[in-house]
Amino acid sequence: LSLFSYALADEAYRSLRDQDKDQCILITGESGAGKTEASKFVMSYVAAVCGKGQEVNKVKEQLLQSNPVLEAFGNAKTVRNDNSSRFGKYMDIEFDFKGDPIGGVISNYLLEKSRVVKQTRGERNFHVFYQLLSGASDDLLKKLKLDRDFSKYNYLSLDSATVNGLDDAASFRTVRNAMQIVGFMEDEVQSILELVAAVLKLGNIEFKPESRVNGFDESRVKDKNDLKEMCELLGIEQSVLERAFSFRTVEAKMEKVSTTLNVAQAYYARDALAKNLYSRLFSWLVNRINESIKAQSKKPKKVMGVLDIYGFEIFEDNSFEQFIINYCNEKLQQIFIELTLREEQEEYVREGIEWTNIEYFNNAIICDLIENNKNGILAMLDEECLRPGTVTDETFLDKLNTVCAEHQHFESRRSKNSKFLTDHSLPHNCFRIQHYAGKVLYQAEGFVDKNNDLLYRDLSQAMYKANHSLMKLLFPEGNPAKVNLKRPPTAGFQFKASVGTLMKNLLTKNPNYIRCIKPNDKKAAHIFTDSLVCHQVRYLGLMENVRVRRAGYAFRQAYESCLERYKMLCKQTWPHWRGPAREGVQVLLTGLQVQAEEFAYGRSKIFIRNPRTLFFLEEKRRQCLEDLAALIQKIYRGWKCRTHFLLMKKSQVVVSAWYRRFAQQKKYQNIRCSALVVQSFIRGWKARKLLRELKHKKQCEQAVTTISAFWHGTQVRREYRKFFRANAGKKIYDFTIQRIMQKYFLGLKKTMPSMSPIDKSWPARPYGFLDGTHKELRRVFHLWRCKKYHSQFTEEKKATYEEKLAASELFKDKKALYPSSVGQPFKGDYVEITKNPKYQKLNSLAEDKVLLADVVSKINRANGKGAPRIFLLTKKSLVLADQKTGQVKASVPLLDLSSVSVSTQNDGFFALKLKEGAVSAAKGDFLLSSDRLIEIITKLHRTGAASADRNQIKIDISDEFLVQFKQDKVCVKFIQGTPKNGNGVACKRKNNRLLEVSVPSP
Repeated sequence: LSLFSYALADEAYRSLRDQDKDQCILITGESGAGKTEASKFVMSYVAAVCGKGQEVNKVKEQLLQSNPVLEAFGNAKTVRNDNSSRFGKYMDIEFDFKGDPIGGVISNYLLEKSRVVKQTRGERNFHVFYQLLSGASDDLLKKLKLDRDFSKYNYLSLDSATVNGLDDAASFRTVRNAMQIVGFMEDEVQSILELVAAVLKLGNIEFKPESRVNGFDESRVKDKNDLKEMCELLGIEQSVLERAFSFRTVEAKMEKVSTTLNVAQAYYARDALAKNLYSRLFSWLVNRINESIKAQSKKPKKVMGVLDIYGFEIFEDNSFEQFIINYCNEKLQQIFIELTLREEQEEYVREGIEWTNIEYFNNAIICDLIENNKNGILAMLDEECLRPGTVTDETFLDKLNTVCAEHQHFESRRSKNSKFLTDHSLPHNCFRIQHYAGKVLYQAEGFVDKNNDLLYRDLSQAMYKANHSLMKLLFPEGNPAKVNLKRPPTAGFQFKASVGTLMKNLLTKNPNYIRCIKPNDKKAAHIFTDSLVCHQVRYLGLMENVRVRRAGYAFRQAYESCLERYKMLCKQTWPHWRGPAREGVQVLLTGLQVQAEEFAYGRSKIFIRNPRTLFFLEEKRRQCLEDLAALIQKIYRGWKCRTHFLLMKKSQVVVSAWYRRFAQQKKYQNIRCSALVVQSFIRGWKARKLLRELKHKKQCEQAVTTISAFWHGTQVRREYRKFFRANAGKKIYDFTIQRIMQKYFLGLKKTMPSMSPIDKSWPARPYGFLDGTHKELRRVFHLWRCKKYHSQFTEEKKATYEEKLAASELFKDKKALYPSSVGQPFKGDYVEITKNPKYQKLNSLAEDKVLLADVVSKINRANGKGAPRIFLLTKKSLVLADQKTGQVKASVPLLDLSSVSVSTQNDGFFALKLKEGAVSAAKGDFLLSSDRLIEIITKLHRTGAASADRNQIKIDISDEFLVQFKQDKVCVKFIQGTPKNGNGVACKRKNNRLLEVSVPSP
């Protein structure tokens, strides 16, 4: 079954991705366990093959975990199946364009609510009742006012209370976990369990007659204990519900008539309330699951439907429930005939394919017998229920015998058809219908009442008055402001409408069938009853289906779609085919050398006979797609590498140009400085040479004149040379200093210390004349580093470090507990008071923002033991509340707090000392203990100092201090020792005036 379910789910999932039409999987047949397991296999396969991701995994897990919840509330043990679905389920799984699930929608059909109040011998009530009593904790059962003994509840059958192979306790834990995954809040789960418990209590209410003065008997509740407990669970006044079981109010347009109920009517009202309460709870559960799993995106999506619905039922006693269940199976069989037998054969004829017609039984005549709007059985049942006068099951059967007597599929002993008058297998109060699966005998008793599904308006209004969170949603018709005098639609009418909607939905999808065949009637493995299996194969129409499939074609597709999907397999059709689509398909199949007997050409579609031919095409397409993908990857990678290369080449040209420009400028500056030095020396040499030549000339006067003039020129040039040499040397000096500084800064860049402000390392200076610069750079770098580090702090992180600094000032070297708290962050809220629904009321009582919320122990002076309390600290006050209920035990304004006393030891004890005369000091001081003492005292000290009144709270650290308890003062003394409980801290009362705290030695 698992392999077949996986294979069919795979085919539907692939078709969903490759085709435009939505898919559906119809799971039908007689094997209830087979249908349930097949549905799970389909869901598991879809979850396994889909994509991964946090959101996708969450959706898949919610879809899978909806099954255990619905099975617990909608499945039960029957004589044929230990886990039979007693309701129909249709789930639409929605997918995005990638094929990943994004949500789902569940529709339920006809919960067998009569099972709540009565079960056939060998069967059980719904699983959830037994799971709750077996798996719930003692505290939960106490809250729900329940007992584990099944025999104490009238609605639970005792002969089949325990089932081999079913662990109700483990199933209850599975259901609780599944509800949490699906998205149920804890208060919602508690409300659901309260209603389940209320149904059990409702079954224990019994009535007794009480005579009245006018001679009529009035029903009264015998033992009011169960009634009282049920009313406490639902939050309803006992007198209101008790009156609703004793009186019935009938409203007309202008008047009200109140009548008393006898004992039989009271029991009917009780059972009707139990059935309606449970069935409406089940419908609410389905809607609540839909809210959690619905798709958040409004984009177009594809849908795969999974229909898991009750199979054809033939029991020893068949009533209204079996009648409409079998009617639903007739409609499903009709869809099977329409889509797989009639429509397929008509398609062959329509497409011009040579075909020999295969005969089959069409059950449309049976569907018409049941659902015909004029003469159908459901229409006549509604007519009987709505007409005035006395209406009974006998009058309904008489009407059937009159209208349907001549129908070839209807049989009744009281009909005009004389051939059934002597049929002793057909009782007088029954009728028989020849379904496609065989003849079924229905007992007319109960048809009218079950079709009416009547719940007295007094009970609806009583339920609406309940304070329970779900009751107003489950019984909206009980609202006195919206009284509707119209008669509600009958159960048959509602079911017929929902089945019609389901059929329309299925006809819009491509169907895939899982037929679950029951191998034997013994619920045992390895037993195969040939006659039973052959009977199921025949009435399900599988033989005709096999004949049509064997003689027909396994796959058909429009020419356009086929060519679009497989055109890459042929060079002539790839990438574009210019001619008609049919000719393109012919060229494609010819090029692939597919044998002629494997396909046929219709007028608008190509028909492929054997699945292996389709698998061959798909495998070729997969290989071709891999080659195309590799080609695309190759082209993309080449383009990406070329683009990167061109970008790098362009960048290299720009860098080279700038570098050459810089090098040429530096070279020009060096050459110019050297040329100036050479020029100065050459001019001096020329002047000295000229002077030596003039000394040897004979004309002294001219020589003297010349020498004099030259001397004056020499003086001028000398002064010029001095000026020039001084300036040239300065330029050479500046150039040398520039190179030294450049080398210095480049070296400093490579040896720069880390960005940590506490890193005191700094590279050594290379030259002595840079000492001042070196120190200044170190100072500037440290300031810049500190600024960068400080800019990374958020306001929250600054506040955290400020609190840690304050804790250090208060407790460092004073409290032995302080070192262990240094590495622990101060979170503030340790109980998630804003998220926990149990503390919502407590959170609303806090006027300001909650600065700290934690669980502490309040020390009792009588015995030294601690009781858990919620400790809340706000800007104005501190609050102590009960941990379980959230009830406020004490509220102390910070203005009333004078000091806090702690010890020097490694313990968490601290005393809150209140000011004398303060209102909150009436009961004395508080002695508390907490593992987070350092954080609590630090926040308390900072909050008091930051308040508008500047109430500085004093912190006393001593191994012995006094605590005021009402009128007495008690000394709390801390000693080092070994407590009895191991290595923990122990508090023990020594006498009326002394509490001794033993702290382990360090």
